[in-house]
Amino acid sequence: MTQIVSPQTAEHYKWGGPQGEDCDGWHLVRTPDLSVIEELMPPGTSEVQHLHLHSRQFFYVLAGVVTIDVEQHSFVLHAGTGLEVSPGQRHRVFNRGTNPTRLLVTSQPPSHGDRVNT
Repeated sequence: MTQIVSPQTAEHYKWGGPQGEDCDGWHLVRTPDLSVIEELMPPGTSEVQHLHLHSRQFFYVLAGVVTIDVEQHSFVLHAGTGLEVSPGQRHRVFNRGTNPTRLLVTSQPPSHGDRVNT
């Protein structure tokens, strides 16, 4: 069904951060073939290094600054920039700044259930 979606209407969940659930996520698109999530990462939060066996991901920063470690490389993304992570690449996302970061995470196929912590 075609409908307008926003963080106010999308399914919400908590994830990551030093306390375990400091970040917010909203499922904007959630189908068997595609996932689009808007995430909010407060300052000082991160996720555990991991990889996905099948999912290709694209991280796009809407506001703030995020650091993404992919294998042995570190990428700093500012609002209006993005980064693709291929299946099998170890990666980790950080908000090392002093302001919250908002980003879109697109996964094809969806990454939930396809994650291996490393």
